[in-house]
Amino acid sequence: MSMREEMLDLKVTETYDESQIQVLEGLEAVRKRPGMYIGSTSERGLHHLVYEIVDNSIDEALAGYCTHIEVTIEKDNIIRVDDNGRGIPVGIHPQMGIPTLEVVLTVLHAGGKFGGDGYKVSGGLHGVGSSVVNALSLWLVAEVRDGENKHIMRFARGKTVEKIHSVPCTAERGTTIRFQADPEIFETTRYDYNVLLKRLRESAFLNAGIRITLRDEREDEPTEDVLHYDGGIRQFVSYLNETKTPIHEQVIYMEGARDNSMAEVAMQYTDAYNESIISFANNIETTEGGTHETGFKSALTRVLNDYGRKYNLIKEGETLKGEDVREGLTVIISVKLQEAQFEGQTKTKLGNSDMRTLVETMVGERLPIFLEENPAVARTILDKAQTASRAREAARRAREMTRRKSALEGNSLPGKLADCQERDPALTEIYIVEGDSAGGSAKEGRDRRYQAILPLWGKMLNVEKARLDKVYGNDKLTPMITAFGAGFGEDFDISRLRYGKIILMADADVDGSHIRTLLLTFFFRFMRPLIEQGHVYIAQPPLFKDEKGKQVRYTYSDEEQRAVLNEMGEGVRVQRYKGLGEMDPEQLWETTMNPENRILLQVTLDDAVMADQTFTLLMGEKVEPRREFIEKNAKYVENLDV
Repeated sequence: MSMREEMLDLKVTETYDESQIQVLEGLEAVRKRPGMYIGSTSERGLHHLVYEIVDNSIDEALAGYCTHIEVTIEKDNIIRVDDNGRGIPVGIHPQMGIPTLEVVLTVLHAGGKFGGDGYKVSGGLHGVGSSVVNALSLWLVAEVRDGENKHIMRFARGKTVEKIHSVPCTAERGTTIRFQADPEIFETTRYDYNVLLKRLRESAFLNAGIRITLRDEREDEPTEDVLHYDGGIRQFVSYLNETKTPIHEQVIYMEGARDNSMAEVAMQYTDAYNESIISFANNIETTEGGTHETGFKSALTRVLNDYGRKYNLIKEGETLKGEDVREGLTVIISVKLQEAQFEGQTKTKLGNSDMRTLVETMVGERLPIFLEENPAVARTILDKAQTASRAREAARRAREMTRRKSALEGNSLPGKLADCQERDPALTEIYIVEGDSAGGSAKEGRDRRYQAILPLWGKMLNVEKARLDKVYGNDKLTPMITAFGAGFGEDFDISRLRYGKIILMADADVDGSHIRTLLLTFFFRFMRPLIEQGHVYIAQPPLFKDEKGKQVRYTYSDEEQRAVLNEMGEGVRVQRYKGLGEMDPEQLWETTMNPENRILLQVTLDDAVMADQTFTLLMGEKVEPRREFIEKNAKYVENLDV
């Protein structure tokens, strides 16, 4: 049975009308505590409004009724979402006694996803989308087309201001939601086209065949992208691997269904050393994994070991471990089920136990068939896994040697580390400083009670191009790993971290940027919780020092410098800092290290997929994608020291 046929099996055959809209509670708290419903009132929360409305249209697609969704950013950052689904029911709701469209848009937890047979499978965050968007909008207009009439309602900040009225209409069925985010609620009301494009492209990949159009009408020359992937998650894997080098051409695809649930997996190996597993449940990314990922990993390890033994590709007594068979693997796992249970700290971990069984059984049955039919690909994958296994064993020996050496040396801290006096990690910070000269100034200028300094020298290992065994004993990385005290890779334990803030301080030039990128690549690949839990920062040293008489000002960008010069008038003596080494200890403390004056940028990880692609693009083996990236983005660089 094809994936499309399986989706049709899930198609709702019952009538979708007023009786299937279940009411649970009202809207009172949304405007008082918007963060509880959309995560935050920052730019991320603003974009979430669009996702909630689009997800309702996606649910119509999952039910088999919608094929095209159009998202338009109009002038003044007004959003319009059109779909050609069945249209929200508009008749009088049997429980509430008002039009069902009004119920859906003004009552929290009112929708076809709560009980009834409106939807067998649904995405969205928690099914609260439409009413929350309405509550947090300056105004919202809903238009529903039923093939005969067009029904219109208008709302302001969640309240009905224009009752439903209908006009004859011969257009196809569908729903249009048009709204403007409330500036009283959100820190910004300007949408980022690329943020929306990424999310909508993801939705198009996950729902093969659906067409999503994103259009930006804010400029004189509108921008438009049409997202349509008949290959579904197969094309998703190919897209993710554009900056990598696959070791086999064909994307391996498997699908299966059981009861009212279905699963699909697409995978392809590359010559990279890291794995990239991205999983979804009902189109929601499960960033913490869950049962579907567990089932996949278990089956993959078992199948490749069985195949290797069957054809004597694995020596007697040897066993490939999970990390061996996943090295260089890019895989998308997508499951769709009726009652998804989300767990974990951020509710992004799938907990349904039957999903492990479904995925594990499917991969266990279908992957061996692919390997038998494609022996050359199978051998390539096994060779890759065995090389990874040997490297893992070399890394283990290197790790043991490092541990023994540390034990003999009494776990001494690096010689170049100027440690702080405080021992509570909540109060301490370590500056990773480029170069001995700047390191010397930082050591003299710091507050030694809680600030530690570790100078780095020379270019360090690019871990994007190296396996784990090359990291052990690396003279550029080992001092930093030892200073942090938390280990790295599979041994990393953030509870042992000696400093609450890790601050990267490098020159504002090409070399400094390269060093920062190398460090961030290492943290992302081998100490990711440092970034995920907000421990990593980038210092912002000033670019200019402006003096006029006794007045001294520091500026951190060309734009700020122009404004300060205009303010201070003529006769300003300007010093342009080419590097940290040009500042004496007092200047470095005052501008870059004093918590009362300094500017720190916190490194966050909102999107692991995008981060993975970016590090691969910037630090990986492929040159052409990197050249294209530089050519495309060079125009945005105002000032570059070479």
